[in-house]
Amino acid sequence: MQYSALFGPVHSRRLGRSLGVDLVPFKTCSYNCVYCECGRTTVETTRRQEFFPTREVLDELRDYLSCSPELDYITFSGSGEPTLSSSIGEVIRFLKDNYPSYRLAVLTNGSLLVRPEVREELLPADVILPTLSSVFDETHRKIHRPAPGITAMDIVEGLECLRNEYPGEIWLEIFIIPGINTSAEELDGLRAAIDRIRPDRVHLNTLDRPGAEEWVRPASIAELEEIRRVLGISGIGAVEPVGYELSAGSTMPGQWSDDVARVRELIRRRPCTLEDISASTGLSRSEILKILREIQSGHRIEEKREERGIFYFCPE
Repeated sequence: MQYSALFGPVHSRRLGRSLGVDLVPFKTCSYNCVYCECGRTTVETTRRQEFFPTREVLDELRDYLSCSPELDYITFSGSGEPTLSSSIGEVIRFLKDNYPSYRLAVLTNGSLLVRPEVREELLPADVILPTLSSVFDETHRKIHRPAPGITAMDIVEGLECLRNEYPGEIWLEIFIIPGINTSAEELDGLRAAIDRIRPDRVHLNTLDRPGAEEWVRPASIAELEEIRRVLGISGIGAVEPVGYELSAGSTMPGQWSDDVARVRELIRRRPCTLEDISASTGLSRSEILKILREIQSGHRIEEKREERGIFYFCPE
């Protein structure tokens, strides 16, 4: 079966082996983050809708999970904001009712959590991983370039309400951009917000792949450690590239119709190095290069050299 809503599994330090569920079209988001690995947002909106037929998404999940693959999480994420999908609650309930052994995670920018109906739809999930990068509107706008009407305090209020209603775990991500949200005032504001939100974990993240804007630079380990100390976080939960912790040649369970489709789904959603692709698929470098040439015959592939190597990206 050819999948359009599913991708991976990929491997991450936070979620282990994770099957991705993408319920929104490419770069449809309520934010236009300067650091986004998928590039600039093309459809910025806060209007929720059913972007893809829910029945087709459920059919894909039934097919993929029919062989009971080994997964640590099924994760709602992808190349846009998953809570913009009005069907996310139905898909979460379907998985909990029919595949209760799988843990469910939701990666969200947190912009819609101020809405009670959105929070209610996410309640059955096991883990919610929202982002909060500043409590000040000016900084929030500079980093996230949100759709009109979204304020930094909306994010904090939504997260505080979520904490009061949600029985699962909240893993709060703070994306660090040196010189933007690293001043004493910024960190004091974040520390106060953390006290209000009471997340189970706090992860500090910084640029690892090519971002939407060239001026964004990653924080160093020393900078992250100092921020961790100021915020009173017990440890840094860095977000690593796709497949980073898998050794080359290892394989992930999957039902993809062919390797070309799987590789294209990976690089369609985020830039990947050859090592990222190899670790996630078990393919050799020579096999991947051959597949990339095949993909390139019908699709545009962007290449960008960064500190970690050459990243390949196939935007739609």
